[in-house]
Amino acid sequence: MLTIAFLVVAYLLGSLSFAVIVSRLMGLADPRTFGSKNPGATNVLRSGNKAAAAFTLLGDAVKGWLAVFLAQLIAPRVGADGAVVPLSALAVVVGHMWPIFFRFKGGKGVATAAGVLFALNLWVGLGTLGVWLGVVLLLRISSLAALCAAVASPFLAAWLIGDATTIGAVVVIALLLIQRHKRNILDLLAGREGKIGDRAKPE
Repeated sequence: MLTIAFLVVAYLLGSLSFAVIVSRLMGLADPRTFGSKNPGATNVLRSGNKAAAAFTLLGDAVKGWLAVFLAQLIAPRVGADGAVVPLSALAVVVGHMWPIFFRFKGGKGVATAAGVLFALNLWVGLGTLGVWLGVVLLLRISSLAALCAAVASPFLAAWLIGDATTIGAVVVIALLLIQRHKRNILDLLAGREGKIGDRAKPE
């Protein structure tokens, strides 16, 4: 029961879609109605509002970090199973991708996964962020950067984290991120994937 309680809390945290919340608070169009229709920071940026995109990125990353941090903090004190932390990491990402508060239509989980990785292991988080930044600075393609970071994260986790359950959770998160980028992969192969900073095209 304790494990289930942790997973429910993590999932509910993940279900807070900051792309939608921030856009509503700042009087912007729902990010699910323009551009890629993905409720994430990159699509919010297509509205032209950099502050909204930054708040979205920060909110989605912090909720991922918070879910893992709370599990790390509380689980040992209440005698919860050791697998609670990696399972909470997975649950918060699943919540972002399929949020109960937004009819299970969520984002791709990149920022939330980044927050999770930083909470699990600082060096894994920094290494994955380094891969993402390197691709962004070179090519300015957010989806390609996310895919490269997703592929790199399990290898970094295997190198820097000794716990098999945690490594397994990182592998599953990476696979989910890649699956959520299926359309982007097709666009990349076709040479029509947009770059960071492109404005949303009118419908």
